[in-house]
Amino acid sequence: MANYDVLRARLLARLNELAHRADVIEQDLRKPGDRDWTERATEIENDEVLEGLDDITLADMEQLRHAIERIDSGSYGRCTRCGSDIGAARLEALPAAALCLACADVRSTALG
Repeated sequence: MANYDVLRARLLARLNELAHRADVIEQDLRKPGDRDWTERATEIENDEVLEGLDDITLADMEQLRHAIERIDSGSYGRCTRCGSDIGAARLEALPAAALCLACADVRSTALG
């Protein structure tokens, strides 16, 4: 098993950054709206964008948590579908990758 201590620390740091971002977004979404209707309409549009960003941020956090769990369990770097090794280049590009390239291609083809 490879030593992923440095990667784990980077993933934890990124997870903390995303958690902070999610907190800021959620605080902004909780702010009371403006009384001016035209200003409120703009705020509603902005809130919709913020909600989308929050959804993306929370999904990224979930992927990072799973990657950290795989590091801790010793299964990091192995495809969760077929069990083969995930290529180093793929892990470098997507450290939270849970699928090898072949399984990811099959999944994206099935979804597309």
